[in-house]
Amino acid sequence: MILDKDLMTIQEVRNLVRKAAEAQELLAVMSQEQIDRIVKAMADAGAEAAEEVAKMAVEETEIGRYEDKIIKNLLATKVLYDEIKDMKTVGLISEDQEKKVYEIAEPVGVVAAVTPTTNPTSTAMNNAIISIKARNAIVFSPHPRARKCTVKCLEILRKAAVNAGAPDDCIGCIAEPSIPATNELMKNDGVSMILATGGPGIVKAAYSSGKPALGVGAGNAPSFIERTADIEKAVRNIVTGKTFDNGTICASEQSVICERFKEKEVREHFKANGAYFLSDDERTKVEKILLSPKNTMLASSVGRSALQLAKMAGISVPEGTKLLIGDVEGVGEGYPLSHEKLSTVLAFYVVDNWEEGCKLARKLLVLGGLGHTMSMHTEDKDVALKFALEKPAMRILVNTPSSFGGVGATTGLFPALSLGCGTDGGNIVSDNLGPQNLLNIKRMAYGIKEADSVCEDLLKNREAPVKEGGKKKEPSREEGYVQNDNELVDRIVMEVVKKLQS
Repeated sequence: MILDKDLMTIQEVRNLVRKAAEAQELLAVMSQEQIDRIVKAMADAGAEAAEEVAKMAVEETEIGRYEDKIIKNLLATKVLYDEIKDMKTVGLISEDQEKKVYEIAEPVGVVAAVTPTTNPTSTAMNNAIISIKARNAIVFSPHPRARKCTVKCLEILRKAAVNAGAPDDCIGCIAEPSIPATNELMKNDGVSMILATGGPGIVKAAYSSGKPALGVGAGNAPSFIERTADIEKAVRNIVTGKTFDNGTICASEQSVICERFKEKEVREHFKANGAYFLSDDERTKVEKILLSPKNTMLASSVGRSALQLAKMAGISVPEGTKLLIGDVEGVGEGYPLSHEKLSTVLAFYVVDNWEEGCKLARKLLVLGGLGHTMSMHTEDKDVALKFALEKPAMRILVNTPSSFGGVGATTGLFPALSLGCGTDGGNIVSDNLGPQNLLNIKRMAYGIKEADSVCEDLLKNREAPVKEGGKKKEPSREEGYVQNDNELVDRIVMEVVKKLQS
């Protein structure tokens, strides 16, 4: 008998969700102390396995550098745990004694999580930990090209959780992921929320499922070097950010914008830090192996080193080259490098002043990174604030590698591998996602005023002058306002008489 693989995976999903729902009932009644003990065990186990699963991820996906994936795994376990260990997620979590409002945390229910091929283990560990911290069972649909490493790291965390007192099926994972299986998971009646980390297609599918969904948008982060910046440090930060795990973090730098006043110095420092500036012919060759004719990323180029990309493009670069940079003069159609590139390639722009740089950065974000991230390097706080006020990015990073800063490694942002882009990027949240996004908050509120007195006060003060800019606005007849009861009565009588006469 020939078995239908798609039907088998759909049945597997239904079984996983059913078991997760049973585990959810047990998680929902656990104390804060029990949950915290489980989360600590998961974080410790994940940190201990960080190197093992990082190597598995690179071997299976052929994306990125395993040394850097170790760092990402530790960020998703140790750093995340340090941030959330004291966070209240059970029962009464806050109280306002003056207003007598009390907030009570409730789990959202079973979470469906979709993970990417670029950060398969770190995203899985991150999302498992924040879900259990919020008392939610979770079922994963891993990327098919990262199935083995994702399943392995989740099994490590699941065993640690169970040994610490969690129910057996609190963390589930599809063994043979497929598109039908993922669709079944997202639309299953037993799932309460979707956590989608991946490309625009999977995020759109999550939002179209009819379920509450937390998705993340694409990144096309520009990095602006303003004339007051410490150029040496700025360039070093950009190279560090863009080459980390071969550029697979969506917050990593995609384009560099520098002022013409500092162009020569910027180029020299990039070369000193292992960057190679492409000729026009070389840039065209690199563009062809990076992006499709529709400017979508080619999977074969994602997460590749500069030397690998140069070889794929058929060009010769010096040994030790870390980064390929192409000069670009426009944005959008006809300028492939202006698009997102999750690899070790940067677009390079030169502008006359920061105002021009500001406009260019906005164009790049609108092209493909709305709501995500941008970085700048400057010692002028006023310029930094002007950028922050005007740019459609939820993370404006200053004087730090964009990839590290965006995920909260070198900044005070919440440490996370899933970065919300707000409504600009088509997302419901603009935060770095954490347990706080996987909770329902109930509010218990005591009466602090008597209803009769509220009504009396409102009626008494309904004709009080409205303040505008600190000055009282006097009511006018044209606006239909009246100044006293006698005038009101007269006006009503006149209107009645007129109607009778007509």
